[in-house]
Amino acid sequence: MTIATPPQSPPVAGPPPARPPTALREPAPKPAETGVWVAIATISMTFAALTSAMVVRGSAAPDWQHFRLPPILYVNTLLLLVSSLTLESARRRTAAVWLQATLGLGLLFVTGQVVAWRQLAAQGLFLATSPSSAFFYVFTALHALHVLGGLAGLLYVLRHLHPAGPVPTTALGAATLYWHFMAVLWLYLLIILTIRV
Repeated sequence: MTIATPPQSPPVAGPPPARPPTALREPAPKPAETGVWVAIATISMTFAALTSAMVVRGSAAPDWQHFRLPPILYVNTLLLLVSSLTLESARRRTAAVWLQATLGLGLLFVTGQVVAWRQLAAQGLFLATSPSSAFFYVFTALHALHVLGGLAGLLYVLRHLHPAGPVPTTALGAATLYWHFMAVLWLYLLIILTIRV
């Protein structure tokens, strides 16, 4: 004798789980800006290590030769600071002319660094002349190399900046962050070089 089982009703689906409110969600980090922050951390550690090496080498070395920094470095500083202002104007107004001005000022800065190296060479100060001149060349050349990287980023933004198209805000924001860091880093280097060499 078999007992008939009553038919079972399908399971009733409850309400879908509630999603967290949009306002409480953290915005996802942008890969370009994350990459720039990683680069900033790496560059900062590199220059911190070089600064430590310079301080140790300079304090315990009878062959440390002090020399006067080329005056063009102060003009270069002004160029780099003004370029930060023009880039900020480009970011706020998304105007290509401000971006082009920033590129021009950045190129003038790098050219000014080459002029500073030639002025030192004319005084007989080369990379191998003394530890102080070696640190000067290493600091300024490494910074100029990173500025060239920043110029490449600005060129990328400029090439993708079309009047009728969307503004590459992520790339522009990342390039602006990096460029401002280059200006702050240069101020730090100028102070260190003025004090130590």
